[in-house]
Amino acid sequence: MAVNCEKVISDLFAAWTRLNVDEVMTHFTEDAVWDNVPMSPAKGHAAIREMTHGFMKDASAFSAKILKSAHDGNVVFNERVDTIVMKNGKKADIPVAGMFELTDGGKIKVWRDYFDLATFTKQIS
Repeated sequence: MAVNCEKVISDLFAAWTRLNVDEVMTHFTEDAVWDNVPMSPAKGHAAIREMTHGFMKDASAFSAKILKSAHDGNVVFNERVDTIVMKNGKKADIPVAGMFELTDGGKIKVWRDYFDLATFTKQIS
């Protein structure tokens, strides 16, 4: 393990709070996979960028409150609550369990989130 993996994940979520797609993308390897388990996984930079933009385009704010975090080598697990405020004023609080696999250089090669999609959609509908 060559980097502080938990800091990399903290930095990723800081970029999300700024709703900055380009900054978010700096945290991924070119062949990374982002798997939002109730949805189809995004594989590679272009697909991850598209999914990230899909989440951000209607959002006015995002935050991630990390409740618990642990890591083993280059793998980080966290329990968190993601909050998304939509441009129409609706807000969703989504409990999430996340897993991140990082390279020794501190880039995310796998991001897997487990959450209930209905919890999100009910709050923003």
